[in-house]
Amino acid sequence: MATAKKETVTVAEKLQMMFDLQTIDSNLDKIQILKGELPMEVEDLEDEIKGLETRIRKLDKKVEDLDGEINQHKANIATSETLIERYKKQLDEVKNNREFEALTKEIELQELEIQLSNKKIGELNVTKDAKVDIRKNANEKLEAKVADLEKKRVELEKIITKTEKEEKTLMNKSTKAKKKLEDRLLKSYNKIRGNYRNGLAVVTIARNACGGCYNRIPPQVQIEIGTKKNIIACEHCGRILVDNETAGISPEE
Repeated sequence: MATAKKETVTVAEKLQMMFDLQTIDSNLDKIQILKGELPMEVEDLEDEIKGLETRIRKLDKKVEDLDGEINQHKANIATSETLIERYKKQLDEVKNNREFEALTKEIELQELEIQLSNKKIGELNVTKDAKVDIRKNANEKLEAKVADLEKKRVELEKIITKTEKEEKTLMNKSTKAKKKLEDRLLKSYNKIRGNYRNGLAVVTIARNACGGCYNRIPPQVQIEIGTKKNIIACEHCGRILVDNETAGISPEE
């Protein structure tokens, strides 16, 4: 049974495929630049809003608990006032000094209870007012964050709507182009791209210099690049160098 002959890919073709892939990925990078930091900013704002909402809920619970304590002390005062009124009426009916002293002592104890409760209510109100102020500031901050989030979401949505179709097309092209490259070259390409913020792994020579790091490329190296017999990388930055023909640039350019 005859074995199918494996198609041979020339160096020139490999260089062309890598440059074409770079062109596609650079266009994808431009879309990401257009989006800027918006995706990250939106995510950060969403996290901040969740944190503020949690904090406000806790403050609401704390204020509620403080109100409960204040109301309890007010109830205690009301009870003490009722008892004092009762004891004072009983004073008119006492038959001896022992009963008078006992009732007087009870009245004093209830008056002390009222003083202590009023003092506690004052302290609780100070704490409550502080919590209410913190909650107010948190609510104001939350409103500002929500407004900012909505604004950034609208901005991001506009960009996504504008670029979604193009981005999807480019991603499909990038996936197909990567499948054409042998694993070794693709790994090198991805590694070089990851090393630089501009994502350039394959560059041309412009004004006798590397299009990535702008270091001078010797004439003999430029000649070798033009022969397309070997894949040559810039000795300074490691980017793959291609000639103008591969890049589709005419000599006049």
